[in-house]
Amino acid sequence: MTSKIKPAKGSPYARIMGVGGYRPTRVVPNEEILKHIDSSDEWIRSRSGIATRHWAGPEETVAAMSVEASGKAIADAGIAPEQIGAVIVSTVSHFKQTPAIATEIAHRIGAGKPAAFDISAGCAGFGYGLTLAKGMVTDGSAEYVLVIGVERLSDLTDLKDRATAFLFGDGAGAVIVGPAKEPAIGPTVWGSEGDKADTIKQTHPWDVYRTTPVPGGDPEVRLAAEEIRYPAITQEGQAVFRWAVFEMAKVAQQALDAAGVTPDDLDVFIPHQANMRIIDSMVKTLKLPETVTVARDVETTGNTSAASIPLAMERLLATGQAKSGDTALVIGFGAGLVYAATVVTLP
Repeated sequence: MTSKIKPAKGSPYARIMGVGGYRPTRVVPNEEILKHIDSSDEWIRSRSGIATRHWAGPEETVAAMSVEASGKAIADAGIAPEQIGAVIVSTVSHFKQTPAIATEIAHRIGAGKPAAFDISAGCAGFGYGLTLAKGMVTDGSAEYVLVIGVERLSDLTDLKDRATAFLFGDGAGAVIVGPAKEPAIGPTVWGSEGDKADTIKQTHPWDVYRTTPVPGGDPEVRLAAEEIRYPAITQEGQAVFRWAVFEMAKVAQQALDAAGVTPDDLDVFIPHQANMRIIDSMVKTLKLPETVTVARDVETTGNTSAASIPLAMERLLATGQAKSGDTALVIGFGAGLVYAATVVTLP
């Protein structure tokens, strides 16, 4: 039986055309974190490599930061906002279940009426969004796709949790994905290990507040309500570290193999900016040559989850540590546990 469906008329390939980032104006040094936990600047730096992070102010909302990063990416790509056919936002810190924040962002940047939706894939969210965008461009459902990774993780940080209080930062990174005449985004190696989902999680779900008594006259009722603190992100540090170092190096190698390149072919390595020790261990395990530029944005930006890869990419290009046309390996990994890795040509 002959199909009546017309074949897709997309571009044969897709590429990242432009990148933009936004970091909140407030810079938070380790000394400020130490007001809340029993630790030291030396301990934080030795365990994570983090010296400072950015925290968003009241006006630096998920949408506002995304609009700023998107404007830069659109300008860098040299297209008009109305040419964008889809907007994909990866975030875990937009607190409205519906509507998707992507719709507001699309309107505020003047994109017209694009497809717009949010995804939740934690620290691997940028890789997931990039893969979806590539498919849209090659399928023909959108010529240009805006992919945003954005987080206000300061809203989900327990400042009294010695294991995580120093880790998280806020920010937004965005890229424009569009048509290409040659391969510029390799095959994605992605997946999940749900049996390890509890190693990184939100302390309790939002619906706990539906059954929590409002603080009132009965002391026992008031105590029960006060014991349920605002949700925060928690993790089993050692388990996550071992998984990231040993398993994600394997995934990174699979992405290299899928793209048909070797470590010697790489110019840049942009891993999720979770922890400097994880980054250094992956570099060693992958046996990357010293000529490969490695993103270490975590030192001054902290862990920004879905925003970390595009923010690191933007900084490398802006500072001249990487250049247009470089071949880069990118890999994100985090809560779920989920992961996504691919090889790209930098815009």
